Amino acid sequence: MPRNDDIQHSILIVSAKEKFKDDIKRSLNNYMTLELAASGALARRMSLERFYDLVIINIPLPDETGEELALDIAQSCDASVLLTVPGDNYLDILEHVTDQGILAVSKPVSPEILDKAVRYLAATEDRIRKLQRKNEKLEEKLEEQRLVSKAKLLLIEKKHMSEEEAHRFIGRNAMNLGVSRKRIAQKVIDDLE
Repeated sequence: MPRNDDIQHSILIVSAKEKFKDDIKRSLNNYMTLELAASGALARRMSLERFYDLVIINIPLPDETGEELALDIAQSCDASVLLTVPGDNYLDILEHVTDQGILAVSKPVSPEILDKAVRYLAATEDRIRKLQRKNEKLEEKLEEQRLVSKAKLLLIEKKHMSEEEAHRFIGRNAMNLGVSRKRIAQKVIDDLE
């Protein structure tokens, strides 16, 4: 059953076999945005033009094995990659791709296993995105602290305020004008430098 937060994910399915694409579409179409590519070359082009959360590659492909495509996408994009691999090549390919964060499953793949693998990768993508947002917020906060500290130093040096007065000056102006402390600090820096 699709979850509401799954709707945001986009998947690129790379397979020469129509049956595989149809099975995936039937299994995942309810909660994922799906795009299809029949060759490695087309998949490379599509991954340059658009961001995908997940890339599912059914190997072999008509123009390449698909293993190199998986490695290229894993290294050049932020997408999670799932490889479906013929059973006789599974262990060899698994050895090459695992350290790059690529999930490989042996064919034939049941719809249940495929669904679980895609849901696992989607959950992993969600966790990575949350960590990225948290990191961005921390970087913004550090930048604000850096600017506020610099502005306070300038107020102390140029306006002969105490540290407490400089701190209150920035906070009071931010509150009175309804803007961030970062914005007030940047104005102070621009005015006093």
